[in-house]
Amino acid sequence: MIESDTPQQRPRPPVPRHGAGRVLSPVVAVVAALYFLIDALFLPPIRVLGRWIGGFAVFRRLADWIRTLGPYQTLALFLVPLIILEPVKPVAAYLAAKGHLTRSAIVLVVGEILKVTIVERLFHIGRDKLMTIRAFAWTYTYVMQWLAYFEAFAAWQAARRYVRAIKARGRAVWMRLRARVRSIVRSARTDAW
Repeated sequence: MIESDTPQQRPRPPVPRHGAGRVLSPVVAVVAALYFLIDALFLPPIRVLGRWIGGFAVFRRLADWIRTLGPYQTLALFLVPLIILEPVKPVAAYLAAKGHLTRSAIVLVVGEILKVTIVERLFHIGRDKLMTIRAFAWTYTYVMQWLAYFEAFAAWQAARRYVRAIKARGRAVWMRLRARVRSIVRSARTDAW
């Protein structure tokens, strides 16, 4: 055990003290880890998409309207896309199990993009109002504790470093490719004159 993995420093999972919750806690942890992993893969590029979409006038007006709603109306608006689109992961798993891998991937990618974009934007707009609802605030804190627990694992940290390295390589390739295309375009323009 290395020094940073001491129990005092690493976040503890929010485990029930007794009853069925204590027995089911490992199962819940595995399922939650899979759900967090899938969401974590889709979240960074979707945040960029959400900010881009949020820049359009119609979406700014929609955000202004959402800000006029009360906490429970905001909660209802937040839950509708979540309830409709959350079953996408089990449906994609079912399609994959039946051998429809392409359909499974399409359902998962499109469903996750829609869900995370809509829910993330709604949460960003209505977070302050949603946090005034005690049950929502408690659930949010509980989920964030689990997320902090998973993010403290060495495997999670290694995966994040690996993803960052892939992104950096991709960004470097993109910048070289973009510079090359620009130089070709510039030389084509000067040759045309």
